[in-house]
Amino acid sequence: MKDNILKEKNFISAVIYVHNDEELLSDTFELIYTQLNENFEKYEIIFVNDDSTDCSVQVIENNANKYNASCVSIINMSYFHGLEACMSAGIDMSIGDFVFEFDSAYMDFPKELLLEIYKKSLDGYDIVSASSNKVQKLSSKLFYKIFNHSVNMPYVLETESFRILSRRAINRVNSMSKTIMYRKAIYANCGLKLLNVKYDAQQTSANKTDKKSKKSKIDLAINCFILYTDIAYRITTIFTVIMMCIALGAGIYASLIFLTGNPIAGWTTLVLFLSVCFFALFAVLAIIVKYLSLILNTAFKEQKYIFRSIEKISK
Repeated sequence: MKDNILKEKNFISAVIYVHNDEELLSDTFELIYTQLNENFEKYEIIFVNDDSTDCSVQVIENNANKYNASCVSIINMSYFHGLEACMSAGIDMSIGDFVFEFDSAYMDFPKELLLEIYKKSLDGYDIVSASSNKVQKLSSKLFYKIFNHSVNMPYVLETESFRILSRRAINRVNSMSKTIMYRKAIYANCGLKLLNVKYDAQQTSANKTDKKSKKSKIDLAINCFILYTDIAYRITTIFTVIMMCIALGAGIYASLIFLTGNPIAGWTTLVLFLSVCFFALFAVLAIIVKYLSLILNTAFKEQKYIFRSIEKISK
């Protein structure tokens, strides 16, 4: 145990997302608790239980009793919310000068990295993240490649294991949006200094996810493309131009048949009418999609999570 004189004075919060992670949580608890206890005078650990159906809560409570930890809280969500809403709940509850965000109970980084990341934040970086050097999943690589290509950001997003935020960064992000659809995109656009640190993964096995988590990630990816990029507008515009050209071509063809041929009575008028209608329809659809994208940018202002209880583990 380090002497208190050598411990960091800043209050540290650690927010950890939990969903059916009973097999991981003992190791997770030991790593986080021991590192915070050894290096910081004041700290708290907040587990956000996203409607786990296994014994995750019991494992957390057992480990809190094992280490005699009175700095642990558990936020029990009322139903499955997904990562982003749960982390928002944990961040809202945290009181630390600096806050660690752990998007998963799966931790493959060396324990010394926690203090290293914290030290980097003291060098003037309001948000410092850690990313593994191991090869990303194809789905993640594809998502970030398309996303980074489609947005105008000074910071390139990538898969991150965890990050630390200063209280100034949290306040800045909250002033930008009360409800955060995708934290990493907001962080990248907050205007503060960011840093990403690479590390060599300590484990080779992949983190397991259930169907709910997978579906939540897919929904999040789709929502991110709609909210933070103009991909939907581009696709709609392309199809609109194609359909406009087809409608225009049909109108020209109908006019030529009318002038040079012997059309069926009423056929030319009907085709011209339909051509004009379809031309106008797709033009209006393009405008509507653009307005919807603008509305989405301003609509996420209400709090979007509901928790069932907050359990404070005390001695």
